[in-house]
Amino acid sequence: MSDYILTTERLGLRRWLDSDIQPFAEMNKDVDVMRFFPKSLTDRETSEMVQRIKLHFDENGFGLFAVENKLTKKIIGFTGFAVPTFDAFFTPCVEIGWRYKKEAWGQGFATEAANACLKYGFDILEFDKVVSFTSIINVKSENVMRRIGMNYVGEFDHPKVEQNSRLRRHILYQINTKQL
Repeated sequence: MSDYILTTERLGLRRWLDSDIQPFAEMNKDVDVMRFFPKSLTDRETSEMVQRIKLHFDENGFGLFAVENKLTKKIIGFTGFAVPTFDAFFTPCVEIGWRYKKEAWGQGFATEAANACLKYGFDILEFDKVVSFTSIINVKSENVMRRIGMNYVGEFDHPKVEQNSRLRRHILYQINTKQL
């Protein structure tokens, strides 16, 4: 019996297990993986993040899925939904996001998982619209947004990123049910 909530040809998306925390912590300490975030995370910060993700699932019925490679049965990152906790011209909203360990890059995993999540979000969770955002210098993530059918909306300064940070300026994409 699988614990997967969603599956694709190569991936299983599921809720988080305590055994996911250590490999996720290793990923969150990788400076290349965290290049477009304000900082790498400590083990404790990663553990706290996983607890917040679990709580988000409990409170909202959706969240950021742990993504497992079905062949290796190892966690390779996450993809899923979150409700941003800051005020902006587009909030409140549902965001789709992803993060993968370096060894998983360039294999289409983020696109594959995000497409499955969008289908689930629109068909099962009945979202009207989903947004995604990242620093304007994160071209690879922006390319995933385009590949999954999202459209460019504009730019904004992320209120939780320091004013003088090169990561503060963000791009915003969105997709709605009419685009599918």
